[in-house]
Amino acid sequence: MNEPVDLALARHLEAARQGDKEAFAHIYREFAPAVHGIVLARVGPHEVDDLVQEAFLKIYKGLATVRDARAMPGWICTVARNLATDLQRKDIRRPRNSADATQILGSLEEPVTSDGELRQRVWQRIQELPESYREPLTLRLVEGLSGPEIAARTGLKATSVRVNLCRGMAMLRPLLQKDGWS
Repeated sequence: MNEPVDLALARHLEAARQGDKEAFAHIYREFAPAVHGIVLARVGPHEVDDLVQEAFLKIYKGLATVRDARAMPGWICTVARNLATDLQRKDIRRPRNSADATQILGSLEEPVTSDGELRQRVWQRIQELPESYREPLTLRLVEGLSGPEIAARTGLKATSVRVNLCRGMAMLRPLLQKDGWS
């Protein structure tokens, strides 16, 4: 029988506070896709790896400040969001929907030649959506997390995740259709 997520997370949190590296490794494995997706949705592929590493360093150093394991998913996501926001503030020249993405991902008029290229182009279209939809869609379509997994790792309610995914997909479909994808 599996123990409830909150109890398991509480055990890993407490063990990691005591210096148990395997417990922190479990926290990392559990939350790395969410942190990666949040950062990717906000700053793009150039900075994502460095910011994920920086986020987990801050998370490790800040474990003692987390009073309740139930608050930990939201806190972890807030650390990731704040680091991405700080980077955006430092680089004022970068537009909200990074022009770097066009250079990295290529022109939308070119034909798609691989699954990887298709994923990149879908990700580029996701960047055109409002932030409230960008993050859950990135977590779902790029990181491969299910709706309940997104809720568990971000601290959001499952109904909120479902609504944001549904509305985000409704906004994404016309953008993809405009590119000739049905």
